[in-house]
Amino acid sequence: MPVNLFAPVAAQLLPVAGVSLGIAQAGIKYAGRKDLLVIKLDEGATVAGVFTTNRFCAAPVTLAKEFLAAGKGIRALVVNTGNANAGTGEQGLAAARDTCTALARLLGCAPEQVLPYSTGVIMEPLPLDKIVAGLPQAIANLKADNWFDAAHAIMTTDIVAKAVCKQVQIGGKTVTVTGIAKGSGMIHPNMATMLGYIATDAAIAQPLLQQMVSEAANKSFNCITVDGDTSTNDALMLIASGKSSVTIDAANRTALQAVITEVATVLAQAIVRDGEGATKFITLKIEGGRDEAECKKIGYAIAHSPLVKTAFFASDPNLGRILAAIGYAGVADLDVEKLKLYLDEVLVAENGGRAASYREEDGQRVMQQSDITIRVVLNRGAANATLWTCDFSYDYVKINASYRS
Repeated sequence: MPVNLFAPVAAQLLPVAGVSLGIAQAGIKYAGRKDLLVIKLDEGATVAGVFTTNRFCAAPVTLAKEFLAAGKGIRALVVNTGNANAGTGEQGLAAARDTCTALARLLGCAPEQVLPYSTGVIMEPLPLDKIVAGLPQAIANLKADNWFDAAHAIMTTDIVAKAVCKQVQIGGKTVTVTGIAKGSGMIHPNMATMLGYIATDAAIAQPLLQQMVSEAANKSFNCITVDGDTSTNDALMLIASGKSSVTIDAANRTALQAVITEVATVLAQAIVRDGEGATKFITLKIEGGRDEAECKKIGYAIAHSPLVKTAFFASDPNLGRILAAIGYAGVADLDVEKLKLYLDEVLVAENGGRAASYREEDGQRVMQQSDITIRVVLNRGAANATLWTCDFSYDYVKINASYRS
């Protein structure tokens, strides 16, 4: 079950003027399941995004990046679950283009103004006929207050839908930010197996919007890992409809940037809390490094260790595994005598070994919690990094062993 994660409340997901969402049951993988989403944008909206760095990126990622670069003004996004359209070669790219063409025809815009997204099984042909047949249903369902259903329509192995809304006052006026995401497994930067869509009614020029989504991603979705596998299909999109009377520029971006980053962080943490088979949510705070890169290197070494993750599942304070992971992280000149390791408030290790004050029962107490913080103080600089991960349980193996069935 998800770790201290609760389903979103539909009434709390406020509409964003200029953005409407429609869902359909297209039967892409399962009958009777919401699996197709159309996000329609009023003319004048700007869109920016960050995508997976996996070299085997999916056809819709390739096409979305191409269409964004064309700069013709995005009018719609289309998302399907049940099939990733990755590892599908030219056939997959053609299917992604045909999806955009079909939706563009229905909406009266150019195919290059439609961005496609897919998630699901890799290396299977996209069932284009089912998607095209479902598009009219999704368009008929278009509503501004459809964020709740949209969050459910993009789920794959997720147990809980992920959605959040925040508002901020800028110049005495209210700006709304609403976002949804999906993801549960195959989670690791850059980025993770996730799709995320965040919209605001502020007016933001596309170059600045790109800076803002990149900054938000680096502090949220690029700080999570479930299993260390980087997906072929990741995308985080930021939409600015421009329908409010608030214009954001480099001089006044700070407040809205903070809210967008907060929304992205809530969604990113929700993905880890809903990690496949997760029973523990683990915050990794790496402090006192020479730079952020080495802090993240050490953090990910701990987060990716199967030995560490399984120990946390078992609530077994076999904490030498954490020291081992720190040691092989690749920081060649790390002085382990200066390092301190904490489990929540409990000092576990210092001076190169077990802390004199450490007691097994203290470690056991913390390990039994569902939310745990691992804090590593390197004492070699002023840089810090915070990452989020989860444990490995029997259910992770079960879910991924039978993913295609």
